[in-house]
Amino acid sequence: MALMPVAEALRQVLAEAAPLSTETVTLTQALGRVLASDIAATRTQPPSDVSAMDGYAVRADDIAEAPARLTVIGEVAAGHPFDGEVGHGQAARIFTGGVMPRGADTVAIQEHAQRDGDQVTFAKPTAKGRNVRLKGIDFSEGQVLLQQGRRLRDRDLMLAAAMNHPTVSVYARPKVAIIGTGDELVMPGGEPGPGEIVYSNGYAVTALAQSEGAEARDFGIVRDRLDDIVAAIRNARAWGADVLVTTGGASVGEHDLVQHALKAEGLDLSFWRVALRPGKPMMHGRLDGLQVLGLPGNPVSSYVCAFLFLVPLIRRLTGCAVVEHVPGHALLGRDLRENDERADYLRAVLTPGPDGPIATPVPSQDSSLMAPLSAADCLVIREPFAPFAREGSRCAILKFGL
Repeated sequence: MALMPVAEALRQVLAEAAPLSTETVTLTQALGRVLASDIAATRTQPPSDVSAMDGYAVRADDIAEAPARLTVIGEVAAGHPFDGEVGHGQAARIFTGGVMPRGADTVAIQEHAQRDGDQVTFAKPTAKGRNVRLKGIDFSEGQVLLQQGRRLRDRDLMLAAAMNHPTVSVYARPKVAIIGTGDELVMPGGEPGPGEIVYSNGYAVTALAQSEGAEARDFGIVRDRLDDIVAAIRNARAWGADVLVTTGGASVGEHDLVQHALKAEGLDLSFWRVALRPGKPMMHGRLDGLQVLGLPGNPVSSYVCAFLFLVPLIRRLTGCAVVEHVPGHALLGRDLRENDERADYLRAVLTPGPDGPIATPVPSQDSSLMAPLSAADCLVIREPFAPFAREGSRCAILKFGL
């Protein structure tokens, strides 16, 4: 099977993926979930003209010339409107959020006022409409403020609550099962023996899936035995996984048994080699309704492939309006030689520059090096057969999340 271009590989991964079912959750359960329907305001905010400051509600004409002395006829606190009307020569003590009383058209702040019993003197004039939040200045009843496909952030939950929605309709969270394969792998915390390495890929993939709103479960390390791998695949399916991610063993070497196990279970293979660096031996297929991504075993290759393919897949399944990564731009921090037939995704560090951000690829791009990956802020994209690029030239980047 020939190397598949990255764009075509992503197209095939997303080809039959569709948003999952919907459910209604409370706002306290909604952080990071994706809206399944628009949310419109059920009320106007603020519902009346209100004071933006502590001070006195007055008629602007009465304090156009300072000093001005008025009679205080009442008090307005938030949640306690004043039933009377402010006439000429009168003022009402008002606090932030208090409803503007009839007759008043401005709020003179308390720092400019001197109170003496029921008399108040203003040292400075205040123009009409100052320190007043007009009815509906934030939003109006019926206005759609949160749209279908939006991943809800903390600020969105504040807005939904203010619009008087205690619950929201969201897409179900996809279940992502992760399996690490390899006789050489041991769990963190032990003492690796000769030829053994500490299992790390699953932690990154699990966290990446969770950060995109998926329910992720790492099924741990599976030895390089066909029966063991088949058993792990069946466990993931029994759990109800929507996506199965394997790390390692996705090639066709003598000890790479993942494809054999998946095909024995009925895998419909889409591809297993991508014109990508790092990550050429990546695999994708479908096992009935289960999406399968076979990631390379090298840690950097595994992470980059998960970032490029698993993240958009999860976004499609969760109903996100924006599925694919949107490239940004930066200036190269060093020269880059011409590229070959594979697209390069270079780990790079971002720093501010006078003409915009500068992306400097880390010195070693070896796919086994995790410390440079951890230090990186983005991937610099180098298309196949890209010519020599000079330091300071414009480049496309994909930023990592927090």
